[in-house]
Amino acid sequence: MSEIAKAFDHGKAFIAFITCGDPDLETTGKVVRAAVEAGADLIELGIPFSDPTAEGPVIMEADKRALDNGITTDEIFEFTRELRENVRVPMVYMTYANVVFHYGIERFCKRASEAGISGLILPDVPYEESTEFKSVCSQYGMDLVSMIAPTSADRIAMIAKEATGFIYVVSSLGVTGTRNSIDTDLAPIIANIRANTDVPCAIGFGISNPEQCRRMASFADGSIVGSGIIKIIAAHGRDSAGPVGEFVKSMKDSIKDL
Repeated sequence: MSEIAKAFDHGKAFIAFITCGDPDLETTGKVVRAAVEAGADLIELGIPFSDPTAEGPVIMEADKRALDNGITTDEIFEFTRELRENVRVPMVYMTYANVVFHYGIERFCKRASEAGISGLILPDVPYEESTEFKSVCSQYGMDLVSMIAPTSADRIAMIAKEATGFIYVVSSLGVTGTRNSIDTDLAPIIANIRANTDVPCAIGFGISNPEQCRRMASFADGSIVGSGIIKIIAAHGRDSAGPVGEFVKSMKDSIKDL
């Protein structure tokens, strides 16, 4: 079994996205541990990038804060290794192709694997261009997480059949960010995915409250929340761990009985 799949083996999964180094790595560590203690089943660690094209203003500003503070990829690898000493849930990195290319694909994947990372999400790498990343990830025991969007259409079956770890289903067009409502009819997309693979799927982009979290998880295998958490960190800074823990608990509680 993929390490990532373990996040889905005991019911609906709650996945928390947290930007590394916002406002500093010490705070990131406290926030990650608080999220896990509150019930997060998988952690996405964002490696900041100067041009995060899939992100809305909330996560873009978090990336900028972290980069302005001088965060480096090497520091994040070392931080992750230390985090893994007492964080047992699967963790994946979410970043952009340039970060990995600049570091060197094989060198990056080797360091990530050694740090205890189970997978990699690259939102700017389409399925058709993912072969090199996927093969190197596999070499180091990691999954390259596939993304499926409402625009994927006749590519859904193809992407699903090749997916490993979990499938990240994008809830709606546009960039990340909290939304008042998610109106995309995702049920047919989920049905198409399930007709082609047993790999679990989780929905992200726009989920900002327990009601949305529950509705998305009711027909997928889990929900992903990023901007809602990052907003709390932006508001509370170094005192974010407690409020993030409370927020994550409310999200996880909303899906426990599904």
